[in-house]
Amino acid sequence: MRKEAVGRRAVVHGQDDPRVIALHRAVARLHRELAGYRAQLADRQIAEDELAAVEAALRAGAPEAVRLRHSLLLIAGAIGSVSALAEALAEVRKAVELFGGPTP
Repeated sequence: MRKEAVGRRAVVHGQDDPRVIALHRAVARLHRELAGYRAQLADRQIAEDELAAVEAALRAGAPEAVRLRHSLLLIAGAIGSVSALAEALAEVRKAVELFGGPTP
């Protein structure tokens, strides 16, 4: 992560980015709700692995929009249409959208 002096305080890029904060919170919520969802999900491990990958990317700074969208598709596909997780998944989708779309 790159540091810059802004006024008198140093800013670590990614750490104070509101997009990163929002996505981190949304991913943490979905991860908690998925862990608490006890019904059988055939692709639960895929969803958990992708959530962990997004968390790792967030720790490294602002992740790429294309990679986030790919992860979102894998997570949504793994979770399917589980209504108990729909709200938390929608929160992740909204947070991913903060990073914008793919560049042409």
